[in-house]
Amino acid sequence: MTEHPELTATVNEQMPLGTTLGIRTFGGPDEIECTLEWAPELCTAGGVLHGGMLMALADSAGAVCAFLNLPDGAAGTTTIESKTNFFGAVRGGVVRARARPLHRGRSTIVVETDLFDERGKRVARTTQTQAVLQAD
Repeated sequence: MTEHPELTATVNEQMPLGTTLGIRTFGGPDEIECTLEWAPELCTAGGVLHGGMLMALADSAGAVCAFLNLPDGAAGTTTIESKTNFFGAVRGGVVRARARPLHRGRSTIVVETDLFDERGKRVARTTQTQAVLQAD
């Protein structure tokens, strides 16, 4: 996917955790990709990327995907439910999260996010529900 630095800058301005973690964002409403580089300070025992980092990456990608799919007049979105299944460990390289909308409703948006290691092996899948926030 082609990198759009302005998208990463906009996302990280709204979601400062992205800047802290070095998350880069690509794509559009039908598919978002976010990347996170492995770093020792993001790991648990044995140099394995902490599961919470994978969940943060998936939640970030899902939030951007939901935001880009908001119905007209909506003010924003927030995660109200998230479930992650882990399939493998990440011990180095770049993790890529690919988020796609499963449901685009007026009150909720459901997003499925797959996470892959640098070899392309799926290491986790997250399904989340985002509430659509209405303007006051």
